[in-house]
Amino acid sequence: MFVQTEITPNPNSLKFLPGKIVSNHGSFEITNIDETNNELIRNLLSINGVESIFLGKDFISINKDKKTQWDEIKHIVISLINDFYSSGKKSVIEKDLNEDIQNLKEIEKKIVQILDQKIRPAVAKDGGDIKFKEFKDGIVKVQLQGSCSGCPSSLMTLKQGVQNLLCHYIPEVKEVESI
Repeated sequence: MFVQTEITPNPNSLKFLPGKIVSNHGSFEITNIDETNNELIRNLLSINGVESIFLGKDFISINKDKKTQWDEIKHIVISLINDFYSSGKKSVIEKDLNEDIQNLKEIEKKIVQILDQKIRPAVAKDGGDIKFKEFKDGIVKVQLQGSCSGCPSSLMTLKQGVQNLLCHYIPEVKEVESI
């Protein structure tokens, strides 16, 4: 197996592409080793300098601290990913860990639909994700995950990309904020 890597706009995040399914049910981010029993995620989070793991459909983004250099940990990450899939496992996440959107108001469903169709694919290319959290008084609150979390260009993406798009399609939206 050959795990490829891609740089992201965030210098402290790297996207790893194992060439296999990573998550069968949406994206998932974890920052605390005590919040999971997943063998691969626990091993990755135990690497010195690794701050968070983000799992997409077919990629894993690793966020590291500023002190750690990629040459120090990249080979360890690749080795752990190879070992995980070589042991016969088909994917890292096999059950749905995302929130249910059925209880949302109609306008919130429209916001989620635009995020899913127009914004998430672009954000995923950079190794991240955007999650809807709340809509109140014209303000959409979202959570940036994976490579987008802590990225120097995320504020510009949020305001010039996400906010402009949502305001265009949904006149009730006045602003987008990251939480």
